[in-house]
Amino acid sequence: MLNYLSLRMNSKQLFEIAIGDIKPWHIETIEFKTSKGGKKELHLTLDFVSGSVFTDTKGHSSKAYDTALRTWRHLNFFEHECYIHAYVPRVTNEEGAIVRFQVPWARTNQGFTLLFEAYAMSLIELEMPVSNVAKLVDEYDQRIWSIFHHHIAIAQAHTDYTNIKEVGIDETSRKKGHDYVTVGVDLEKRRVFDVQTGKDSACVERLGEFLDQKGSPKAEVTQVSIDMSPAFIKGCTDTFANAALTFDHFHVTKEVNKALDEVRKIERKEAKELKGHKYTFLKNPQSLNDKKRAELQDLIKLYPTIGEAYRLKELFREFWTMDDVTKAEIFLTDWCVQVTKSKIQPMIKAANTIKAHWSGIINFIQSKISNGILEGINSKIQLAKKRARGYRNDNNFKSMILFIAGKLNFDYPL
Repeated sequence: MLNYLSLRMNSKQLFEIAIGDIKPWHIETIEFKTSKGGKKELHLTLDFVSGSVFTDTKGHSSKAYDTALRTWRHLNFFEHECYIHAYVPRVTNEEGAIVRFQVPWARTNQGFTLLFEAYAMSLIELEMPVSNVAKLVDEYDQRIWSIFHHHIAIAQAHTDYTNIKEVGIDETSRKKGHDYVTVGVDLEKRRVFDVQTGKDSACVERLGEFLDQKGSPKAEVTQVSIDMSPAFIKGCTDTFANAALTFDHFHVTKEVNKALDEVRKIERKEAKELKGHKYTFLKNPQSLNDKKRAELQDLIKLYPTIGEAYRLKELFREFWTMDDVTKAEIFLTDWCVQVTKSKIQPMIKAANTIKAHWSGIINFIQSKISNGILEGINSKIQLAKKRARGYRNDNNFKSMILFIAGKLNFDYPL
């Protein structure tokens, strides 16, 4: 059993093991100090023997030209903040230039050790908001964001984005109702490949440029799934010239559902029985309980206009189950004729929207792609946004989206 004296004699060796490979440095001093705020801090000072040889990552060796004292925040020692101070030499590199040597325990020009950065990242991986991580480690949150951005950029740079053929594009908001970003998704691998600020056609163009830069030419993209945004349509037409557009069936169905709800609102003005039944009409019948299903049957008999609108809404759902393009076109043509004959203006408006986006809607029968993957990703994004109570700027938001849904592999110390 170690006594106090032997522990004191071996403390430098123990801390050297804890820090990791620091040769040719060694721990010169170990001190507990009290900060201005009254906190106890552990300070480790590293030095090296005169004449020591320093070997860089390329295998080039050199002796010290001169030194400068540098400081890094390290992992806490129990509840005490820990700081490493080291004399870092300038050396001669393989080109003959005199440069500051890169220490093995930290990145260049950073105030944290790699292990501290890994600890901060592991807390974020546990779904802790960055602001909470900053409070826990007693640092400014922007310093933690700086660590986060660096490791996201490194992981994204090392990710293989080649051979992307099917792309989904959608927007999501950083704040309620404004400050949007556009998300590009590799539908085959179900991952975000890039995020751009805004939601216009230029965002789509930049997504295409990103793919070009990553060795996955935008000209080789064969399918793109988007909503019916005119900006996205223009951006995709200009950027992904060889891709067939598929209008996401969730957004198309939303147009029909919106029309049905408008009919309900119009009828509601003269029918108090329709109050509180928005989702009775909008939900699929299979999702209703027995009571709601019985109420639905009574309402569509009592109010024939909304009953007819509801019939057309349910009929439209059959389109998405079809596999033959010719039959699908005949079906959709007939559905639009029935809508016109119904003379229900909100439904006619929805039918006109469908006619204006005909080819992209019909293309779903062949491509069978949709933004359903993006809807799932967006749910994760919104949950993270809620936990963080919003994001201060777009860069923070974009990095968090890549962290959540980019399927990135990180290379920081474990």
